[in-house]
Amino acid sequence: MKNRARRKPGATIGRLIKWSLALAFVLMLMGTAAMVGVYYYMSDGLPKISSLSDYRPPIITTVYSDDNRKIAEFYKERRIVVPLSKIPIQLQQAFIAAEDSRFYKHQGIDFFSIVRAFIKNLEAGAIVQGGSTITQQVTKSFLLTPERSYERKIKEAILAYRIDKTFTKEEILYLYLNQIYLGHGAYGVEAAAENYFGKSVSELNLAECAILAGLPQAPSRYSPFRHPERAKQRQIYVLNRMLEEGFIDNTQVTEAIDVKMDIKPRRNWYIEEVPIYTEHVRRYVEKKYGADALYTQGLKIFTAVNIEMQKAARREIEKGLRDLDRRQGYRGPESHLAVEAIEPFCEEQKALIEKSPLVEGNSVKGVVIDVDDSGGKATVRMGDARGMIPIDDIRWARKPNPKLAAYQARVKKVSRVLATGDVILVRLNKKTNNEELWDLSLDQVPDAQSALLCIEAETGLVKVMVGGRDFMESQFNRAVQSHRQPGSAFKPILYAAALDKGYTAATEIIDAPIVFDDEERDLTWKPKNYGKKFYGPTLLREALTKSRNVVSIKILQDIGVDYCIDYARKLGITSPLARDLSIALGSSGVTLLELVNAYAVFANQGYLIEPAFITKIEDRWGNVLEEMNPSRERVIEKSTAYIITSLMESVVKEGTGKRVRALNRPVAGKTGTTNDLQDAWFMGYTPQYITGVWVGHDINKTLGKGETGSRTASPIWLGFMQAVLKDKPVRVFPVPEGVVFAKIDARTGLLPIPESRDTIFECFKEGTEPTEYTKRPNSIVDAESFFKSDM
Repeated sequence: MKNRARRKPGATIGRLIKWSLALAFVLMLMGTAAMVGVYYYMSDGLPKISSLSDYRPPIITTVYSDDNRKIAEFYKERRIVVPLSKIPIQLQQAFIAAEDSRFYKHQGIDFFSIVRAFIKNLEAGAIVQGGSTITQQVTKSFLLTPERSYERKIKEAILAYRIDKTFTKEEILYLYLNQIYLGHGAYGVEAAAENYFGKSVSELNLAECAILAGLPQAPSRYSPFRHPERAKQRQIYVLNRMLEEGFIDNTQVTEAIDVKMDIKPRRNWYIEEVPIYTEHVRRYVEKKYGADALYTQGLKIFTAVNIEMQKAARREIEKGLRDLDRRQGYRGPESHLAVEAIEPFCEEQKALIEKSPLVEGNSVKGVVIDVDDSGGKATVRMGDARGMIPIDDIRWARKPNPKLAAYQARVKKVSRVLATGDVILVRLNKKTNNEELWDLSLDQVPDAQSALLCIEAETGLVKVMVGGRDFMESQFNRAVQSHRQPGSAFKPILYAAALDKGYTAATEIIDAPIVFDDEERDLTWKPKNYGKKFYGPTLLREALTKSRNVVSIKILQDIGVDYCIDYARKLGITSPLARDLSIALGSSGVTLLELVNAYAVFANQGYLIEPAFITKIEDRWGNVLEEMNPSRERVIEKSTAYIITSLMESVVKEGTGKRVRALNRPVAGKTGTTNDLQDAWFMGYTPQYITGVWVGHDINKTLGKGETGSRTASPIWLGFMQAVLKDKPVRVFPVPEGVVFAKIDARTGLLPIPESRDTIFECFKEGTEPTEYTKRPNSIVDAESFFKSDM
């Protein structure tokens, strides 16, 4: 009986297996139930993947010049979205091989790749391969936060599965390649291609594709800029992965590895081209459309700026300010070193020069290591390089004295200016014949500032705006933000007002002493001409040509201050103007833009045209948000505009603007100089362009003795206009209807008589030409002799 009760071992094992299977089945059911529960729990509140269908990532706003060249970019994330069709197949394959080789096989989650990556990383002893699929990376980038937690990974897996079921592989790859961060501010492959190689993604070769595909794992660690060796090793890894996946062959791998990488630091468009212009545009767009639109919505902003003209303006401003600076003398070395400190200084310079090599035409710091009066030269060391400054490039370096004229005695000995150990700024002219020494000039950073603005006649397009000598030093825009006294450059506005009040170009005004008493403030004002002389009977044309102050004040006194201010408002002057006679001499501050726009009225035969910096703005889809349609309003008669133009042609031909006669084409213009020589102006125009130049200091400080608008500002204007008009046909100012010419006595402004010594053809508004004849000449001579006396 006992033997029959004994159970067979096989039966026990069978029951054990049955119970194990049952338990496993129960556990599987419980696990499945748990997974289902977790799935539904985690699914609750997950982001909707439908948002991926309307892909609108932050993209860059681009600014273009008048010929559609890129001049600036504004962005929070530097991204340029491109369709998958423009992304090379080899680049797509490189990313797939490096990041997700089973991309086309899995359903958003690849457990096999996770295990494989784990093993690879163990073998390498470092993270060389990731387990996340491209779909998971899209999920993380678009729909989830970057936190590291099991909960987020589960959500990521759920969303990746849903995305894979909803979108095609091509759509997922398109999102990934445009969204992924690839270092140095570049989001997406197009921005990265521009960043590292200076080209579009469609132009990349296999070697470059492999560089980009190696970046997602650690963009900063594998940066081609900062770590070229690491980037190379990562490139080789990507190429080998492409070989393993059958995308390329051994020959292609070898050729790609041998390609020498031409890594180009991305251009700083904002600084390189027309920074002050684009900054003005940036402020306008941000104010009108908001910061979000400017920095994330990929606007396309088309401007009126001409890059070549802008460069010419900057070049002439630099030259003009350096010439001014040299006329005022040398302010001394930047510092002085003891003998033992020279070598350490040179070592520091050497490190800087390695990063930014010496280039002909540039200026660089150096230290004087020898002064030779007998040989008339100084030897300067710049890192390991050396150069010579001959005495001829030092003679200008007298001690500054703003009270003395710029042509005072020049330096005769090098030692009067330089000493061994002086740290100075030198300009690199060229290498000498032996190629070991640089030919140098003593240099210094100009102390003054300048602004230039040029508007195209007839259209109002602002082709050039330079707001200062160096945008990197100061972002203050002196062309539009600075209100400076225009001095005599305001007079054409006054004289135009006088023409519309009955004056003619031949009206005679007596240039004689005049005194104004201000009893309330116990002040007496005795206005003077620049040369401190009075010239007696003066015709209106001569008064403007020679910039007679007293005549201008008398004209203003006659036509009325309020009338003149209202007239200035018609011409576009919006700045506050003092309601007193001093405005005849340009005592109230205006901006350069205002003044250029006012002169444009004369160039445009009486039309005020709104200045246009922007020609068109488009949104990211190409819809036009705004397009240039500048207002064009007639504010003065054509005849008035032409006569003022004719008067200012005389300023150039025989007055204070004679320097610009070298342009050798019709020019109308006016100089301006303020009290104590603090501001120098030249405002001028041809039938094509209206250009204004201002020179001065940001603080109240004289430019120096003799530094008038004629001497200081007009050479900058001339150099700029010579550059921009070099290949353009000569045009004359057209004579409108309503203007007639009459022969007059140049001294009296009346009809000539046989005894008239000088006769000219003068322009008049029809019906205002003189009808009286000149009187006997003796009385004229007597009057002139009486008034031409020194003060």
